[in-house]
Amino acid sequence: MRKVVSVATPLPGPKSKELIARWGKAEAKTTGFQAPIAVERGMGARILDVDGNLFIDWTSGVLVTNVGHCHPTLVAKVQEASTKILNAYEYPTEYRVLAAEELVKAAPKHLDTCFFLSTGGEATDAMMRIMKRKTGNFEIISFFGGFHGRNYAPASAGGMAKIKKGFGPTMPGVIRSPFAYCYRCPFNTTPEKCGNLCLEFLDDVVAANSAGSLAGVITEPYLGTAGFIFPPEGWMRSLEKWIREKGILFALDEVQSAFGRGGKVFFMEWEGLTPDIASAGKGIGSGITQSALLARPDVLSCLGRGELSSTAGGNPVACAATLAVLEILREEDLANRALKAGGIILQRLHKLQEKSPYLGDVRGRGLVIGMEMVADKKTKEPAPKLAQELVLRCADKGLLIGTVGLYGNVMRVAPPLVITDDEIEESLDIMEEALLSLG
Repeated sequence: MRKVVSVATPLPGPKSKELIARWGKAEAKTTGFQAPIAVERGMGARILDVDGNLFIDWTSGVLVTNVGHCHPTLVAKVQEASTKILNAYEYPTEYRVLAAEELVKAAPKHLDTCFFLSTGGEATDAMMRIMKRKTGNFEIISFFGGFHGRNYAPASAGGMAKIKKGFGPTMPGVIRSPFAYCYRCPFNTTPEKCGNLCLEFLDDVVAANSAGSLAGVITEPYLGTAGFIFPPEGWMRSLEKWIREKGILFALDEVQSAFGRGGKVFFMEWEGLTPDIASAGKGIGSGITQSALLARPDVLSCLGRGELSSTAGGNPVACAATLAVLEILREEDLANRALKAGGIILQRLHKLQEKSPYLGDVRGRGLVIGMEMVADKKTKEPAPKLAQELVLRCADKGLLIGTVGLYGNVMRVAPPLVITDDEIEESLDIMEEALLSLG
């Protein structure tokens, strides 16, 4: 590996600048705002750019590389599998069978059947189709701010206008209701006073919008792309109780939240949730594309042969990656590591919240933490430009971080679970210096 030099100020370095210019000419650039670098390689919680600058990564490749960039065990498994066969479509391979067995073993006991697909959006799309097939009904309840992918059905069910605007009519039969975004309460109240107004309002939403054909509810355990929005403790249990009383299906989107990031292998374990079907992705391959559905057998049994498949679903190389990820999570106890590391970061960020006039809210669990940037703490006016400036200032000092949220004003703190204590302190020092320099 080349000798690492100090981070250039300002970025981008000359090689990154050249690659970014070439990229813009050859490929349509529809990606979001990020630091102006071109990546050469990753190691653990670090990223090296093509100019030799080393960064601590607080993005995990957007919540993907849970076990770290290029973990040796993962790389070895993928290399081994890639010498045998690269795709087998619907045939079983030893990697696929082992991955399915280990995935089911790692999941909550009631989810004892799985099905592999390629991306998170593909998994949530399939999940909604199965809900309709299983119940014979077509209406799906989702939430404001929900993000379930950019495919047609997942985008339709999602509650984020920016991924739907200008693309024409969305899928019919979606009923959306407010999520418990307590920092920006849709009912202008507080958790102490609201008495679960969001859940009480669900009955009014259904009464006003349903055609009497409810299939089920789809939600994330916390809203990821909307800004790492966590409902109050017990809110998800109350939602599940409401679902059971209605006799409809409960679908949980764990594409972002599973595989140790939130301090459990699956985030649903925190409140003992028992969804009928769940989707998983991102961290399941830690950089290798893979996704999966997990369900009760009687849910997936509504499908006949050939009614749901994926060209690269169950790909042997991707399944080898999943096997490696599950092994690493278990042997390195990374879920507990995420809790410890997240606790250190949260404590420091809460202190920064008191010092900075622009850090309006800090929230999270494990290594999924949101920093909501505002122009004024009293008005809570979102400050997306400040968030983007913070991205650049952090990058200039050696920390990669991204923005997320309904207003683009939330800093996404989600480093790989293997981040060391020294890397945590170093990255927090950078964040503190960059944040307090805003003005």
